[in-house]
Amino acid sequence: MNRTWIPFVIAAVLATGACTGDKEPVAPASSRGPSAAPSPSAPDFERYAAGRSTPVADPVYPGYGNPGVDVFHYGLDLAWRPDTKTLTGTATVQLRAAADLSEVKLDFSKAYTIDGVTLDGATVTGTVADTKLTVAGKVAKDKPAELVVRYHGTPATVPMPSHREDSEPLGLTVTADGALWTMQEPYGASTWYPANDQPSDKALYDIAVTVPEGWSAIASGSPKGHEGNLFRYASATPVAAYLTTLAVGKYTQETAAGPGGVALSYWYRPGVDDKALPYLRRSPQYLDWLTRHFGPYPFDSGGVLMVPSASGMETQQMITMGLPDYGSDADFRSGFDGDLLHEYAHQWFGDAVTTSNWNDLWLNEGWAEYAQFLYTNERDKVTVKQWEDWARSADARLRQRLGPPGKPKADSFAESNVYICPALMLHQIHKQLGDAAFFALGTDWVRQYRGTAQDRAGFIAFVNQHTGKDFTALINTWLDSPTTPK
Repeated sequence: MNRTWIPFVIAAVLATGACTGDKEPVAPASSRGPSAAPSPSAPDFERYAAGRSTPVADPVYPGYGNPGVDVFHYGLDLAWRPDTKTLTGTATVQLRAAADLSEVKLDFSKAYTIDGVTLDGATVTGTVADTKLTVAGKVAKDKPAELVVRYHGTPATVPMPSHREDSEPLGLTVTADGALWTMQEPYGASTWYPANDQPSDKALYDIAVTVPEGWSAIASGSPKGHEGNLFRYASATPVAAYLTTLAVGKYTQETAAGPGGVALSYWYRPGVDDKALPYLRRSPQYLDWLTRHFGPYPFDSGGVLMVPSASGMETQQMITMGLPDYGSDADFRSGFDGDLLHEYAHQWFGDAVTTSNWNDLWLNEGWAEYAQFLYTNERDKVTVKQWEDWARSADARLRQRLGPPGKPKADSFAESNVYICPALMLHQIHKQLGDAAFFALGTDWVRQYRGTAQDRAGFIAFVNQHTGKDFTALINTWLDSPTTPK
């Protein structure tokens, strides 16, 4: 997710050394299978073994997620009717009981009517209360099970727990003309399908969406083609629920090839998103810059989906971007360019390797933010000293206002302290290691842990082992100190 939509203006920053009011700081210029429908035969769980996870209870948002459930695979068969604003879905969920279960619970919106539920082929009851779907039926620890939920209703969003200027309701959003789009970090996936809506439980996906004539459906994952009004997507690399996306509307698609021939798609609304097109078409250059620093692009496809949002989101393989008001045309050129690089950087840091809990959001955002600063500083010829002087000043204000990045507040999700403060921490490691060793560190982190969810302890252990040096105190101090470390 992007930190802010405020443009980068070095002259103002260097002149004032601070930002005003309550605004965030301003940086210096600078498939598996073609069908999502349930199979009449016994499910092949080995097929989805890559989706095995070790779920944990989230310490920041304990009301979401179920550490007793490990989802291997979601098969989502969806249909959207804009005239009635009705989403109809069949979710086929292959899961493992991570603990003995007396009932199966997933996160799901009470906006939907449950039309039927089966557990391992047997009809069972399923009820939704608050944000939970509860399914009657016992599942023994480590036993696989297949849950099928049929439902329909009009999607409804949930509030975002943040004070960000670009905060919007989370989840699947219905526009006035009947289109759909979603941004859902940290817990909005359950507004359109039954999900274990926590970052530690990554899973594989097959998504099939039926839409009206002349409309398109775009989802996360690799495109698997469309037949008439049915569009298909699949994710063969595990995905955290918050990193999925869905949009339905009257879109135009462009295609391109990125580094190594990776397939890219740009989905936009003609006459609405034209201003963004030159930057979408620069995607191969963004990916080239990132691959030179952090190794090969981690997936077999990528691209950008434009939606009517004030923010941007690193949804896996298909970035979801809004068109915010940056101010002037010059500010738009600078800001959108850097922000799109940021979201592409997340494909390595946050998507290929995902934080396992929301205390460690810094692990996603620190790397993407630092990559963005390296890129924009290079673009705008900002010196290392200019940037670090600015970053330290910003860090001090953020820690005072929001606290340290390793202990985020539940009502202040994804605010600037989990972006700039850990980016400055990574800069300290970079200075000690030098360019070659630092970029090798980032490259090997993604290569070694691709498809998994990690936490602070895992990152520290990796850094120490990889470098042969003990960075434990440095990392913990930068993440936990109420003031900027020396």
